[in-house]
Parts: sequence; structure tokens; C-alpha cells
Amino acid sequence: MNPRYSILIRWSDEDQCYIASLPEFGPYAQSHGRTYEEALTNAKEALALLIEDTPPLPEPQTYRAGKPDSRLAT
Repeated sequence: MNPRYSILIRWSDEDQCYIASLPEFGPYAQSHGRTYEEALTNAKEALALLIEDTPPLPEPQTYRAGKPDSRLAT
């Protein structure tokens, strides 16, 4: 399987770490890390668990040039 799910990584001043969000799985699907790389690794692990434990899987968001996915708006 080649899942094409989004991982959004942002710095949090409040938490003093990187927060990695998995937007297709809802607002509470997040992980974190002290470094960007650690946040990405943790997000990939969380994503693998979500894929394993979430039937049915949500539709992956895709990028369309010039047509941003409105679900990514903040």
C-alpha cells in the first residue's frame, strides 16, 4: 500500500516543539517532536497505526495546481 496522506508540521511556541498533524484523520490526529525530523518520524508511526485501526479510511487530500483543497484552509 502506498498511502498518500498529508502530514503538516508546524512549530509551536506554546509547546516548544514541532506539532505534526494528520488532517485527513481529524483535528486530534497529531504527534510531536523536539526536532522536525522527530516529529515526522512520530507522525509516520501514528499514520501507520491510524491506517491499521481506522476502517473505513478517509480519502487522501490531493494538491491540484491553482486549486487548493479547501479542507487545508486555516
